[in-house]
Amino acid sequence: MTSLFSTALVAAIVGFGGTLAVVLAAAKGVGADAAQTASWVTGLCLAMAGTSALLSWRYRMPVVTAWSTPGAVLIAASAVPVGMEAAVGAFMVAGLLIVLTAGVKPLGDLVARIPASVASAMLAGVLLRFVLPAFESAQASPALVLPLIALFLVARLVSPASAVLLVLAAGAALAAALGKGGRVRCGIWPEALFVAPRFDPSVALGLGVPLYLVTMASQNLPGFAVLRAAGYVPPVRPILGVTGVASLLTGLMGAHTSNLAAITAALVTGPDTHPDPARRWPAGVAYGGVYLLFAILSGFLVALFAAMPAELIKTVAGVALMSPLLGALAASMADEKQRFAAVLTLAVTASGFSMAGIGSAFWGLAAGIGALALEAGLRRWRSR
Repeated sequence: MTSLFSTALVAAIVGFGGTLAVVLAAAKGVGADAAQTASWVTGLCLAMAGTSALLSWRYRMPVVTAWSTPGAVLIAASAVPVGMEAAVGAFMVAGLLIVLTAGVKPLGDLVARIPASVASAMLAGVLLRFVLPAFESAQASPALVLPLIALFLVARLVSPASAVLLVLAAGAALAAALGKGGRVRCGIWPEALFVAPRFDPSVALGLGVPLYLVTMASQNLPGFAVLRAAGYVPPVRPILGVTGVASLLTGLMGAHTSNLAAITAALVTGPDTHPDPARRWPAGVAYGGVYLLFAILSGFLVALFAAMPAELIKTVAGVALMSPLLGALAASMADEKQRFAAVLTLAVTASGFSMAGIGSAFWGLAAGIGALALEAGLRRWRSR
């Protein structure tokens, strides 16, 4: 029983602490104020708490959810300032598309037809724009950043899952020692605001659709794979339906999409949680309980991160995304015949190119699919 709760606690702390900096950067990128940012984090934590506990209890398997970290990176890396209300409209579009994927089979089939190399290259391009600032900040604050990067390189060899948390803790201590930390200012209660969505077609297309695609391709699909690898048969459509509805509800609090966890799911689905797979599901309920506690403490936790120097936040976010970047690059280059299209997608996405108010993630995806279509058309013409 102890291992059920300990693994759930570790998984929740790793998922929350390791990527909260990315969420805060996303909130800053769309112009959220302090209260809206706290409400964003509260909504995410409530979504994790409710969906994980409900799905684990209902289906008797450790179904744990997470916020879309690649989605947060996409939002933060957007070169087009959209405003909080328009961003929430895009979040609602992404949540609605997830719900429709659960209920409308042709939509799921259409998403599945997007070449994995191009989708992975789009994700890699988004991640790259967020990883680079971690190393660029070393020039502005070498005494703070360089020791943390060295610590990460060593710590990941021992425990990849805990390396980011170690960097975060060491960075906070080092920043305080260097006199770079700010004062923590927060209220007692968590924020829970209503943010009225504004549906802007260009933002929905340039942010909402890519947010949906990266959430499906880099979070939900790997999450289902983790459950299957552990010997479970995940109820795909109910899970998508529940997380999609949760995304719609918490989107009105300013939060972006919720989805199946992948990396943290591996921590609670294995034999370390319980030797009997049929008795591991309480870990998912416990995981939800930890996120409920995070929701209660969200105001304090957001303020704590906000008091940290910008270089530290960039470093923590950058090292946290190194592993996803590695996976995305490997997947994008796996098919030799599609490598040019993948590189084109990566270049356009990473460039920050925007046109007609639509961000680079959409245009990168369009460029890659267009290149593949041209190559396929040329092959057909030559075969005549």
